[in-house]
Amino acid sequence: MKVLLTAFDPFGGEPVNPAQEAVAAVADNIAGAEIVKVVVPTVFGKSIETVYEAMKRENPDVTFCIGQAGGRVGLTPERVAINLDDARIEDNEGNQPFDRTIFEDGETAYFTSLPVKAMVAKIKEAGLPASVSYTAGTFVCNHLMYGVLYHISKEFPDMKGGFMHVPYLHEQVLNRANTPSLSKDDIVRGIEAAITAIVENA
Repeated sequence: MKVLLTAFDPFGGEPVNPAQEAVAAVADNIAGAEIVKVVVPTVFGKSIETVYEAMKRENPDVTFCIGQAGGRVGLTPERVAINLDDARIEDNEGNQPFDRTIFEDGETAYFTSLPVKAMVAKIKEAGLPASVSYTAGTFVCNHLMYGVLYHISKEFPDMKGGFMHVPYLHEQVLNRANTPSLSKDDIVRGIEAAITAIVENA
């Protein structure tokens, strides 16, 4: 099995992105699956293009995207992506779409094909907080998840895909009172546990 594992670069004025930091440290082989990593620009349009090109190039069995959700307590596999861009802040190239459809010929929403409940259970077995999320937001994270599932539905019928949000790193919350965070090592363990669940439930 091959897993395409993606992570966004820093955005919103943050010096780091926990997704990028953790994915870089994830093992290259997990439960027998080969892990191929790609860093994705936090930019509407370009994020989907970057991962779509990697999907065509690598032809993975699974495309698994990771992003930051500051303020969340644990790791949260996403259940659904919606066909809507509605940005509260600008992306890394100054784009801030409002009430925009991602793909005109796409479904209203796509559900992940990853075993999100098994992923949550495996992350909890590793001693880390996790829960299934039913909203990926309307920023670039949802945009990318929707784009991946759109392309899977159109071109890659045997591929599975999905997205997981991770919390802030400890160093990101030094000046944020009462804001949850995890260490990079814990986020790495959580991602690896999630991938193990994906492999075991293939």
